[in-house]
Amino acid sequence: MLENLFHQFETLNIAVKFLFILLINALVTGVLYVFLFYILRPIFRKLEQDIALVTLSVSSYPILIVCAIYSLKFTVGTFVSADLLAALEHLLTPISIATISYWLVQLFIEVFIYYLKEYTKKTEAMWDDVLLPILSAVVPVIIYLVGSVLLLSSFGVDLSGIWVALGGATFVLGFALQDILSNFFSGVVLLIDTPFRFGDILLLEDGSIGMLRRIGIRVTQLYIFSNHCDVYIPNSVLQGQKLTNLSRPTSLYYHSLEIEIPSEGNFEESKKLMQAIVLAHPDTLGDIDAKLEVINNYYNAEESDVNLWEQQEIGKLRLLAEQEVNLKLEEIEQALESLVVTVQFAEKGGLTQDERENVQQEYQAILELIGFQMSEETEGRSAVVNFEEYNEEGLIELIREWYRIWLRDPNLLDEDQFFISDEWERKINLLKRRAQRLSQKISNPQADETRLDDYVIEIIKWLKEKLKVPRKKWQEPQIRMIGMNHEESSVYLELNISFFVDDIKLEDGKRGDRVRSQIYQEIFRCLQNTYMNWNGIKEIGETQENGNAVDASITQSPVSSFVQTGLDSTTAKQGFAFYLSVGRNKSGAKSGKALDK
Repeated sequence: MLENLFHQFETLNIAVKFLFILLINALVTGVLYVFLFYILRPIFRKLEQDIALVTLSVSSYPILIVCAIYSLKFTVGTFVSADLLAALEHLLTPISIATISYWLVQLFIEVFIYYLKEYTKKTEAMWDDVLLPILSAVVPVIIYLVGSVLLLSSFGVDLSGIWVALGGATFVLGFALQDILSNFFSGVVLLIDTPFRFGDILLLEDGSIGMLRRIGIRVTQLYIFSNHCDVYIPNSVLQGQKLTNLSRPTSLYYHSLEIEIPSEGNFEESKKLMQAIVLAHPDTLGDIDAKLEVINNYYNAEESDVNLWEQQEIGKLRLLAEQEVNLKLEEIEQALESLVVTVQFAEKGGLTQDERENVQQEYQAILELIGFQMSEETEGRSAVVNFEEYNEEGLIELIREWYRIWLRDPNLLDEDQFFISDEWERKINLLKRRAQRLSQKISNPQADETRLDDYVIEIIKWLKEKLKVPRKKWQEPQIRMIGMNHEESSVYLELNISFFVDDIKLEDGKRGDRVRSQIYQEIFRCLQNTYMNWNGIKEIGETQENGNAVDASITQSPVSSFVQTGLDSTTAKQGFAFYLSVGRNKSGAKSGKALDK
């Protein structure tokens, strides 16, 4: 019967044959179209992840075109002559090459790069922000170049002469564009080394401080805080510089200022006052208990800005919330250390079923402290363990409460609010992934049953070094005497006040400058009502020997316990206030002269 059909088909003219081939091709393409858009698409829409749906959307029309081309070639090769088939292949092959090239580029950008970015957001990889933009720019160009070469070959163009000419041109272009190529390969080296990531604060050799915006093929883009502008540095120049990454290993930033006080003053009490003022600022580091003891005593003068009052109130709430986070973290770390001991004891001789259940129960209690609850769902023949957040007193909710209070800081910029919430939500997701991974290891140790303690130790280390770095003793404010300055008949003590600011990335990199200025102003304010007596220290409000009361305008001074008396109040108050200064060229003040108003 098939032979009769072929015989009848051979008797038809070429036009009828061609229409019949087109009809068959349209039928095959229509069936494929229905399968892609009306069968697969509804199925993919029900999936939790949209990668299958996006892949289908990108691939549908290229698949239809390629399928139609090859279906047409197959039917034509079956029913028509070889000459007609060769002519048709000469026309359809370039179309298929162009379609496949476009399809591969779209798959790479819309699927591979997009989902790789989503994946790297959940990991601690530092290369994603700088490597992926380069890949998304270079790989499509390579695909199109290869496609162009194959396209020319399909038209019968002899490429041997082109390759020879291209080799010579490459030598000439390489010599002419050596600076551009140097910048390109320097950018590649920067990507391989990954000394920084987008958003990091860099200190350049010329002293400029900027935020890394982008690493391009030829130049690197930095936002310079001091000038409020973007600068573009050739990659080769940047690679040759000595760069300081102020954001690594932590975003804490060291600040200091120098102050001179008269040697006749009470040195120890002055140090205590200055240290208390630095501690009372909510944005400096230090022991939280010590900060909470003094935070209400400073930065609250009646003449102070409203934002300063709000800063202190929000800062106090933030410190209390951070204290809760620290306590919960300590509890979790102690529980994990106890789990290490349990696992190490159980690993001797291999884990029995009872020992495994004991370890799982102990780890379940730790998950509750973190704020997770495990639930099992059956998918087909396998059981999938999901982690759900449920405990309002768990670590995760305490972290969220802490950073949400932080977002109310009146000094933050709009970009800072996004940065803080994004940073901590990313860390919470990383914590969840690590907790899930450890849960899987404990449930099914298999070959890793002798290494479970190592996995627990690893998560303890991550909590201390990555999730939230604990405050260290050396980060507390330090007041040091660094020298003495002699001028005429007076001697002045040079003091250095050093402290750490919580995050250099905030407020366009100027958070430290603001904190430094506020600390200096508060020290100045606290001492401006102080006046001096070269013979000793007296309490404010104490009656002098001549019966005259001490100036009542200074009775509210926070430094009442070490105020010195004896000079004319107007001259001495203004003079001692001006002794407190950052520079050293203050001869008028050091001579004890009153300041001109």
